[in-house]
Amino acid sequence: MDRLSQFVAHGLLDAGAWHIVAYTLLTTHLTIVAVTIYLHRCQAHRSLELHPAVSHAFRFWLWIATGMATREWVAVHRKHHAHCEKEGDPHSPQLAGIRKVLLEGTELYRAAVRDPATVERFGQGTPDDWLERKVYAACSWQGVGLLLLADLAMFGAIGATVWAVQMLWIPVTAAGIINGLGHYRGYRNFDGPHAAANILPWGILIGGEELHNNHHTFPASAKLSARWFELDIGWCYIRLLQGLGLARVRQLPARPARRGAGQPATPLSIATVVGISACRHHVMREYGLMLARTLRIELRQAGCRTSLRVRRQAERLLRREPDYLGAGQRAELELLLGAYTPLARMQAMRQELRQLWEAKSASPQELLGHLSEWCERAERSGVAPLLGFAQRLRSYG
Repeated sequence: MDRLSQFVAHGLLDAGAWHIVAYTLLTTHLTIVAVTIYLHRCQAHRSLELHPAVSHAFRFWLWIATGMATREWVAVHRKHHAHCEKEGDPHSPQLAGIRKVLLEGTELYRAAVRDPATVERFGQGTPDDWLERKVYAACSWQGVGLLLLADLAMFGAIGATVWAVQMLWIPVTAAGIINGLGHYRGYRNFDGPHAAANILPWGILIGGEELHNNHHTFPASAKLSARWFELDIGWCYIRLLQGLGLARVRQLPARPARRGAGQPATPLSIATVVGISACRHHVMREYGLMLARTLRIELRQAGCRTSLRVRRQAERLLRREPDYLGAGQRAELELLLGAYTPLARMQAMRQELRQLWEAKSASPQELLGHLSEWCERAERSGVAPLLGFAQRLRSYG
């Protein structure tokens, strides 16, 4: 009887408290890694290929740690990208409210999964073998039940608490924090029609998924970090797998490639147009930062004393692209531009520059002509920041 009581109290391992905490953190981190590398980057976006052994290991772990089926998760995520922040988005806090997504994110996921049309349309190309049909998708509760039995056997009664934490990890971090806070609050490297934001620059706790603005800007990229100070731990693991020959990266975002400052200037070419179009998100980010810097210079020269909060709010408006602003924000921007003529000129030319990649029917020669004309007008404008930006554009390609 004493041996039975010992087993119930401490399990087979008789592990100490810190060993149990370490096991819990390790297994929950493994779950996040499986979600971000296998479900998200490999299956949903096809940004990398995994060795079959690695894929099967991730599938098995997700079966016992979450009970989620690959096809269902992928379908819901792809639908989210297809209808981001619009009617049809399964879990946008902009539509459902931040409280709803934070606290009931799992319910929103399950509601989307119950729609056969969603799974059929957006779940194409995911595993459809015997294991997926007969085990992972058909026996979801048996998988998480197996993990419960393992936790109880290893740690005794406290294993039930360990299992509860493991079961809550994805609903809290992914369904709640990423789908909620990741579309509600944070810093944005790139503007767009979505509300996605980077929660933290160090994508460690949630496998790199904290860098959510970067992901929505470059959804097909296997790497989620975009700036030097951002760390995507999921990308570190992918690089490790790549080094072992267990993964192959299919796509990364284009990086700005410019000629050095000391190199002689060359005439604009179609290669310049291609280079700018490929890096358009970086180009427009630089343009927004240029507008914000110009505002600071204008305020300093005019001797205006504005509060830091007001100035930062104005800079945020200038960094945004007007098409993505709400009606109230656009009205504030118009007032700001009306007060500073150089800013208004620069904003107008910003809209014209976007035609370089929005003119779908234009030939390369027509786009080159548009870019040449834009740069010439910028250089003749008498606005120093525009002159500098035109010179930067000439260095692409």
